[in-house]
Amino acid sequence: MKAFLGSVVCAVAMTGFSAASVGAAVPKGTAAASDKVLDSLPGATSTGTAGTIKEKTKEGAEKTKEGAEKVAEKTKEGAGKVADKTKEGLSKTGEVITDGWITTRVKSKFIGEDLLKDSDINVDTKDHVVTLRGTVMSAAGRARAVEQAKEVEGVHRVVDHLTIGPKKP
Repeated sequence: MKAFLGSVVCAVAMTGFSAASVGAAVPKGTAAASDKVLDSLPGATSTGTAGTIKEKTKEGAEKTKEGAEKVAEKTKEGAGKVADKTKEGLSKTGEVITDGWITTRVKSKFIGEDLLKDSDINVDTKDHVVTLRGTVMSAAGRARAVEQAKEVEGVHRVVDHLTIGPKKP
């Protein structure tokens, strides 16, 4: 009888009832307490109880599994969005990454670069996309400017509109 009541409590919990609410509805110590508990469940009767409880338990387990899978998927989606926003929004040092911040960082990378001496490079940034315009002295200087811009944190892409030749007066 104890094992049977344990199964009923499990089935009751899976259908949304609490043990306290079912226990309050059924007087303790009655001979037909198990029948009254079953009759209080939606769709359950005291006839054929073993099959009904097994079916309800299986249904409840399947619904719980489906719900858990949905929650896990939503959690993964949310975590991915948060990671993307964090990656775009803050630098490693905690500074907010804006287009202005990126432009300043790219320009500062060009200072002291031997390959970029006597170059005239204009840096524009929009939506984390850096555009380089102007002139550099050599193909190696052009490649170095693009490489330096790509290394800046927060840069998604670099558009190269640099020309090779002498600096325009």
